[in-house]
Amino acid sequence: MADPSTYRPAPGSIPVEPGVYRFSDGDGRVIYVGKAKSLRSRVSSYFQDLSALHPRTLAMVTTAAKVEWTVVRTEVEALQLEYSWIKEYDPRFNVRYRDDKSYPYLAITLNEEYPRALVMRGAKKRGVRYFGPYAHAWAIRETLDQLLRVFPIRSCSKGVFNRSRQIGRPCLLGYIGKCSAPCVSRVSAEEHREIVEDLVAFLEGKTATYIKRLEREMKAASAELDFERAARLRDDIAALERAMEANAVVLGDGTDADVVALADDPLEVAVQIFYVRGGRVRGQRGWVADKAEDVPAGELLERFLLQLYGEAGGETVPREIIVPELPEDADEADALRELLAELRGGKVDLRVPQRGDKRALLETVSRNAAQTLKLHKTKRASDLTTRSRALEEVQEALELDEPPLRIECYDISNLAGTEVVGSMVVFEDGLPRKSEYRKFGVRGTEGIDDVASIREVLRRRFRRQHVAAVNDAGDPGVSVEDGEISEPDARENRGPSRIDPETGRPQRFAYTPGLVIVDGGQPQVNAARQAMDESGVPDIPVVGLAKRLEEVWLPDTEDPVIMPRTSEGLYLLQRVRDEAHRFAITYHRQRRSKSMTDSLLDGIPGLGPARRKTLLAHFGSLKKLRAAGPEEISQVKGIGPALAENIAHALARSQPARSVNTATGEISEG
Repeated sequence: MADPSTYRPAPGSIPVEPGVYRFSDGDGRVIYVGKAKSLRSRVSSYFQDLSALHPRTLAMVTTAAKVEWTVVRTEVEALQLEYSWIKEYDPRFNVRYRDDKSYPYLAITLNEEYPRALVMRGAKKRGVRYFGPYAHAWAIRETLDQLLRVFPIRSCSKGVFNRSRQIGRPCLLGYIGKCSAPCVSRVSAEEHREIVEDLVAFLEGKTATYIKRLEREMKAASAELDFERAARLRDDIAALERAMEANAVVLGDGTDADVVALADDPLEVAVQIFYVRGGRVRGQRGWVADKAEDVPAGELLERFLLQLYGEAGGETVPREIIVPELPEDADEADALRELLAELRGGKVDLRVPQRGDKRALLETVSRNAAQTLKLHKTKRASDLTTRSRALEEVQEALELDEPPLRIECYDISNLAGTEVVGSMVVFEDGLPRKSEYRKFGVRGTEGIDDVASIREVLRRRFRRQHVAAVNDAGDPGVSVEDGEISEPDARENRGPSRIDPETGRPQRFAYTPGLVIVDGGQPQVNAARQAMDESGVPDIPVVGLAKRLEEVWLPDTEDPVIMPRTSEGLYLLQRVRDEAHRFAITYHRQRRSKSMTDSLLDGIPGLGPARRKTLLAHFGSLKKLRAAGPEEISQVKGIGPALAENIAHALARSQPARSVNTATGEISEG
């Protein structure tokens, strides 16, 4: 634990101007970023009596080793710089609002010749129109099922669409009237796009206009005695009304707005957001985060809005954002409005409603936030206690100097000595840190068994850290060009392994673990110890976890450490080991699948690496490529009719023969 007085800035050295400051730990990693209207006032507050600090702030200042700052001219510049630093460094003590899943959207692929409707998650793509997010994918599918009756646009995948086109028959949706079947030219591309545009307009909230139009058409059909068409239009109207029932009107003026509320206590904050489009609640989303310091609700909301809209993109910023509180300083509130308007490319109304429908809706969102925080605290109380107990039990059983807050685990996967790969997973504070996971393609310079592979992987991982540390210390005798470091393996490391002393930017392989685990018994752990000693990191503890009896092996010992079967510490070690095994198996399967694909396509004359890549990108998988005929293959750019015939013939020849067991009816391949 560091003493903040050892790095406290000299009196009078901190400027009084506005700016952004950052605390860094002993390894140079940025652990906290903040902004201030007066740097001197804010930064000095961290060096007061430690007993008066917020618990998380106390942990931060005793972890830090230095503080730096940058002076800016305006509040908007301070907001922009603070956000960009938080995004770049991912400081562990900043409030990071994280939810536990990627929320689904209803997406319309307007960038395709025949746009389709589907459920999408993850990063947004250019040319795709998104509606949502929704709490559940099934809610989107139920709504879409109702809408396809009235707006029969394509909802099938590219493979199904191309297959129907090839055989000249639509899929089931085309037969039951929930797709206009552009794949078999029942409608032209222009007619299909008109239907898509009607659906987009309906989802944008222009529902009343469309329903009135259908009602007029229904009455006209009835007057012309076309009762069959009138009945179909009546059913269409009923389907649209059922789809609209799921989203009751909450704001009568048809407002597009995001309604945000929070609930907090001294240690944590929960945020809820309702997405209102066309006056209807289209989706809901929630986050929970640890508080780094005791700040007002207005400042917490400011940081949340910057993270939410900064990461999602400016197109997600609505015209109106309803919040329960604004930053206390009017200049900060104006700066936030200006920055949000800059992200959106137009005016943003950031407001606190005092009465009416918007106030009532905000109170509903606030109740949701309070309930989320209550449920989270109930779950986390036991979870946090369990994790702390597990780390303490591991420390005690292995006789470590301190609990292993960062654990790295390594595993090897191969099939009869081929496609040998290694995995590295990282757990911090007892939880997986997936952004720190790494994959290794084992070169096999020392052999193909697990022991040699473990030795190679550990040597490559820790040699990088050691050389970087030596270079940082200014030793001219060792450099990253020496030995194995001269040709870095892009499969495990795509950047330098050291920390930039000027920026503090997190780098790969830069942080020292408190404990290293290898999957295996004494041979594997001895090999790991040897590799780490040779790499210049002899002081990092290493153990092996054997699967058969779940024994914990230490280097050069005759007997293993036996932890109680009910031990939380043993359970943590098992979780880490199993995660490393899963990660290694996944990577091995990817490598093996690619190798098999390459081997099948390798011997085809005229099919080079570029064309192989184009083929697989077009069809998505070898299975779909096998199912395609020569005509479909020849439609791929760069593939002529003759080459398409060769490809189809070669793949058909490589198909495994199938036989049927007449007694059981089972189909086998061989």
